Amino acid sequence: MSKSKGFIEAEISKALTSWEKEYLGRGSVSVKTNILNDMIIVTLQGVLTPAEYAVCQTKEGRYSIKKLRSDLVESGYDLLKKLILEITGETVISFHTDISTRTGERIIVFKLPLNYEETLVSKQK
Repeated sequence: MSKSKGFIEAEISKALTSWEKEYLGRGSVSVKTNILNDMIIVTLQGVLTPAEYAVCQTKEGRYSIKKLRSDLVESGYDLLKKLILEITGETVISFHTDISTRTGERIIVFKLPLNYEETLVSKQK
């Protein structure tokens, strides 16, 4: 029996939480994954530390935190691609990420070469 869309989304959320703790040293407060067409969209809440929020009070501080956090996540891109491949069986063709210095929320988008959501739905029939 093939895995459901919800099961795969939960597996990705769990794997990203583990990756954050192992690779970045701490995890987010909550993680939600959605598969939409050819994208896997991951929303991570509570990413910034209290000290980072303090630094974000200035324009220069916001840019500094955004750059540092972006560099950290992108340095783990190969591990993240491998994670997605292991869970979905699909290769990531591109990766996009941004963080809100106001809310401490990070969005990660993995772009796949095909409509993965449609593939999952057709397997369930």
